[in-house]
Amino acid sequence: MWWLLSFISAAFLGCYDSCKKLSLRDNAVIPVLFLNTLVSTLLLSPLLFRTGFGSWDVQKWILLKSTIVLSSWLAGYYAMKHLPLTIVGPLNATRPVLVLLGAVLLFGERLNLLQSLGVGTAIIAYFLMRSSGKREGIDFRHNRWIWCLIAAVLLGALSGLYDKFLMSPESGLGLDNLQVLSWYTLYQFVFMSLILAFVWAPRRAVTTPFQWRWSIPLISIFLCAADYAYLQALGQPGALISVISMIRRGSVLVSFLIGAFLLKEQNIKAKAVDLALVFVSMILLYLGSR
Repeated sequence: MWWLLSFISAAFLGCYDSCKKLSLRDNAVIPVLFLNTLVSTLLLSPLLFRTGFGSWDVQKWILLKSTIVLSSWLAGYYAMKHLPLTIVGPLNATRPVLVLLGAVLLFGERLNLLQSLGVGTAIIAYFLMRSSGKREGIDFRHNRWIWCLIAAVLLGALSGLYDKFLMSPESGLGLDNLQVLSWYTLYQFVFMSLILAFVWAPRRAVTTPFQWRWSIPLISIFLCAADYAYLQALGQPGALISVISMIRRGSVLVSFLIGAFLLKEQNIKAKAVDLALVFVSMILLYLGSR
């Protein structure tokens, strides 16, 4: 059951990434992210009463989860605004490699031959993505938005491993996944309210102006649906974080098609090769983790 929930999460996640790109084009990042956390909190507010606060011993772990995720989002939103979706998606999809390596170090999972091949294929795909980016004037070594994206990927991988620690009944704290989802979303809203008030608002006249778009609330709707399915999958007995993370990265196919056909981004054929290699790496990781 957990693998089916992972595929459902991936579909919603692809829609989430596409709406995020549509919302951020020539738009102010911080208000978009603030509204994302506001809508998500409103959608999940019934769960706050259902799960309850618990104790500070529980909430301190959820607060750390919120800090990691929001840091990843801030870096990722700025990268998404300034980079093509057909670059962001495939690079984001290499996250399972980091999760797998982290699972090896932290949870004792071992790399077999197929998993090792998957890691190697992902590394090759990364260097090909660098070549594709150069054709559009994107230098992976000196472009700050690429470094923002890399930071977002690293923090996202850390978040995935931390989820395993928080919610796994076998190798972690075994926390209620709905409690984690609802409370870390609320904490993110509180953090973004402070950032909006004290960082963006005083400088809004000299930064990119904010424009309302109907794709903005859709970010939260698709994200909440994706996270709900993901956390339900993670809480299932026998669920493997490395496999779940890999399946969720299949969302890149949806976002890639949006970037190619709706946003009319460039150099699609070369990027399609990069994407194909990323999928090969994910398939190898999946087969090696069965």
